[in-house]
Amino acid sequence: MKPVIILRVLITLAIVLAAYFVGEALWRHYEEDPWTRDGRISADVVQVAPDVSGLVTEVLVHDDQEVHAGTPLFIIDRPRYQLAVKQAQAAIAAQRVQIAQAQREARRNRVLGDLVPAEEREQGDAKVEQLQAELARLQVQLETARLNLARTEVRSGVDGTITNFDLRPGDYATAGRAEFAIIDRKSIHAVGYFEETKLPRIAAGDRVQVHLMGEQRVIEGHVQSIASGVDDRDRTAGDKLLPNVNPTFNWVRLAQRVPVRIALDRVPAGLSLVVGRTATVNVVHLESSAGSRRGTVTGSPQRRAATEKTA
Repeated sequence: MKPVIILRVLITLAIVLAAYFVGEALWRHYEEDPWTRDGRISADVVQVAPDVSGLVTEVLVHDDQEVHAGTPLFIIDRPRYQLAVKQAQAAIAAQRVQIAQAQREARRNRVLGDLVPAEEREQGDAKVEQLQAELARLQVQLETARLNLARTEVRSGVDGTITNFDLRPGDYATAGRAEFAIIDRKSIHAVGYFEETKLPRIAAGDRVQVHLMGEQRVIEGHVQSIASGVDDRDRTAGDKLLPNVNPTFNWVRLAQRVPVRIALDRVPAGLSLVVGRTATVNVVHLESSAGSRRGTVTGSPQRRAATEKTA
């Protein structure tokens, strides 16, 4: 056989072997290391709404500003609520005058003894008690007025970044209606929407690599939790609160996607974690290849403990 033919055969065999090993590695990675391109960067979003209504007199922050818990954000019509406090204080002062007058009359009736009918003495004592109860109610009103005055200065409840901010002095703020939002920076995490067929190979504590679209750097993390339920689109509540099940059935059944929450352990410096960014989430089992050949249990400590318990 000519050397040229032998060389061609060897090259062909080398290519076939290389393709086989590469294909096996890719298949093992796909089967044993669950991954999904359907991932997002997420965070807890705090909706900032005032507890009192009124005109916005002062705005102290701007859009995309970093704030800390307790940072003043904006102020609502303080003079109006200061007047409410003074009005409550005046009502208390007037009530105390009435109580003092009623107490003097009650003491005088007791001193006069039988000269004053017993019914009148009882009415005098009851009047004092009623006025004192009214005083307690007015004191509650005063505390409420002071609380409303304090709430005219709206403060941040978390450390985060202001977003969707479009508030200006002169705007009317309504109690309970959100004016803008603050992204809680401490709660930033990733969410991977994995097919349900991949869930048996995912457990809390598994190591995860997160790749953001357009970024070459890798974010290291771990599986924090797996969602315990997703919506059933084929089942709704009927008129009598009985299940309304769709009578048709699709022969082509697509796997449901289940949210898996990923805690971010190491984020490269300077990487922009914008909430909503697209991410590829890869669950990494470092010992999966060797474990599959030796028949050992791999993955997180939680996975090994669960497997040993079922065994």
